[in-house]
Amino acid sequence: MILNTILMATSSVLAPTPGLAMPDVMAIKVAKAETVSDGTIHNAVILVEDGKIAVVGEDLPIERGIRVVDLGPDSVAIPGLVNAYSRQGMDSRGSNDSQPQQLASDELYPGYIYYPEILDAGVTTLGLYPAGNGIPGRAVAIRPHGKDKAEMIVQDDVYLKMLLRSNSSSKKMITDGFEKADEYIEKETKAHEKWEKAKEKAEKDKKKKKDDDDKKVAEVGPYVPPVPDAKAKAFQQLRDRELRALISIGSAGDYLHLIDAIDDEDFDWDLRIPVNRSLNIFYVKRELGELGCRVVMEPSLSMHPNTRRLRNLPMELSEAGAKLVLIPRSDSLSNHQSWLKDTGELIKAGLPRDVALRALTHEPAEILGLGERLGSLSAGKDANILFFKSDPFEPGTEIEAVMLEGKIVSGEVN
Repeated sequence: MILNTILMATSSVLAPTPGLAMPDVMAIKVAKAETVSDGTIHNAVILVEDGKIAVVGEDLPIERGIRVVDLGPDSVAIPGLVNAYSRQGMDSRGSNDSQPQQLASDELYPGYIYYPEILDAGVTTLGLYPAGNGIPGRAVAIRPHGKDKAEMIVQDDVYLKMLLRSNSSSKKMITDGFEKADEYIEKETKAHEKWEKAKEKAEKDKKKKKDDDDKKVAEVGPYVPPVPDAKAKAFQQLRDRELRALISIGSAGDYLHLIDAIDDEDFDWDLRIPVNRSLNIFYVKRELGELGCRVVMEPSLSMHPNTRRLRNLPMELSEAGAKLVLIPRSDSLSNHQSWLKDTGELIKAGLPRDVALRALTHEPAEILGLGERLGSLSAGKDANILFFKSDPFEPGTEIEAVMLEGKIVSGEVN
């Protein structure tokens, strides 16, 4: 009833008015809209206005004058896919030390020939991270569509990429970074104290000047804090929650070293854990679940170490309480194209469908700091929508059309 009221109110505004241009409006009917935010809506109407989703609901009335597209009895709509961890279109080599000021956007190449094909595969947002080990720098969120950087970049500086291994030098990069932040705080405190003393002296001198008109009084301008170096600034931004970290680890041992390195520092961080045949991260799945952090993984099964027993680690971590984020099995074009099918295999192995869909859309959008714009079919979100004629996770199902911010950029809808 509430949705009907919203749509009718919206539609009355959108009705044709003599002498006024119609807004860019489309109503799309699908048999099933898997919204992520509000579950599955059957016989759904998705109203798109000026690149945004205006409303989604079941069997909603549509005002005359609005273009209507009915995709048929078996049609399915889902949010555009978000790959938060990619190097597509990037070819530079990074260093092996700490470079938290480095921006992946500096190496973005809008002319990369495979961006259109990645968009055809349903990937409407990419999180591109800088190359290198250690702390290689900051990622950028892009739409794989546009003629230049300005058109492609959705948001820059979305997370700080870190790689941590079970060794002292790797841990030292993190502890050194926070120590530099401490050093800057101390330096800034002393600078402010010095300025306050100078200002106090100037005020006293002004009072004395009344008795001695020839005496000149030094002017003290507004306080200007010292400029922090790049490493100190990055780690202070982590503390201030102006920046989050995505930390790559490869084993349960790496996780324990990470916790030791972080110590009592309080900042927002997620984990990237590559799935391989002998991954032993299940030893700390309870701890990861209690943290409730996001874990970026491929939709792949692995083997229990030294056995032939299969483990569905993405499912195990999700069941423990971690927030799952899925990425293609490799960063190749072909694996972007098979991403939905590969995720379907994980669903058949036990991963709940709703968790899988959320791991392809909403959770990666959150890693990129774009959860309010992307990742679900919700009112106010960007109209990044994929359309299918049947179940998206079934082998052989193809994407009929890709909508990017309200425009059909791949395939067609009739």
